[in-house]
Amino acid sequence: MSNEPRVIVHPDVDALLRAHANRFLARAQHVVEEFGEFTVALTGGTLGIASLVALREHPDCQRLDWSRVNVWWGDERWVARDHPDRNALQARHALLDHVPVDPERVHEFPAADDGISLDEAAARYAKQLIAAAPLGQALPAFDVIFLGVGPDGHVASMFPGSEAIRERTNTVLPVRNSPKPPPERLTLTLPVINSAARVIVLLAGAEKAGALGLGLAGASVDEVPLAGVLGRRSTLFHVDAAAAEQVPPSLIEGEQYWTASDG
Repeated sequence: MSNEPRVIVHPDVDALLRAHANRFLARAQHVVEEFGEFTVALTGGTLGIASLVALREHPDCQRLDWSRVNVWWGDERWVARDHPDRNALQARHALLDHVPVDPERVHEFPAADDGISLDEAAARYAKQLIAAAPLGQALPAFDVIFLGVGPDGHVASMFPGSEAIRERTNTVLPVRNSPKPPPERLTLTLPVINSAARVIVLLAGAEKAGALGLGLAGASVDEVPLAGVLGRRSTLFHVDAAAAEQVPPSLIEGEQYWTASDG
């Protein structure tokens, strides 16, 4: 199975969220049944959090054995643990507080009020990644990493022209002077994101069409970080019609569900 990016276009955001929830729950259930656990990295942002609400409200949500799901995050804002802008807090309110997830399997980034510096926080999360990796590996075996995309093409907290997007050694980086508030953040790097078996990108709105089109057309990763995203087995874009205006027709496919044979 080729890992060439694939795009599924939905008529609107509601349809996108329903399809995403169907696919996620089907895949997670299959992986838990076959391998005993499922490992995912979540994303923040309006659509990312809405996708978690869609999972919570899906009729099959409670059928998944959430106690076997390992939860990480792709990036985090450097704010207090109870700050409303914190990705992990929003994820808890949207989904994690409503499902029987094992607290030991939920790996939040450190927070600004944890008594450590931003650099120490990055180092601590990197150590957590190593500790959770299978024997002989440097990273956990991510089944899925979710990403949102900014109008400038940024993913996680890797912005155009930043050092983070060019990083090839470190797994977690501190981010300073972010063009989006807050200025300080923590982010996984591209080697981590691209280590995932599957990367799923959620994208909606006409203001994202340019970034998506450039990312799929092979733009410079330094200018459009999205262009550097490629999962090991598949890279799937769930987009609405407005965001798909500049997508090459050859990359668009009809709706389908994950199956056991979906590499």
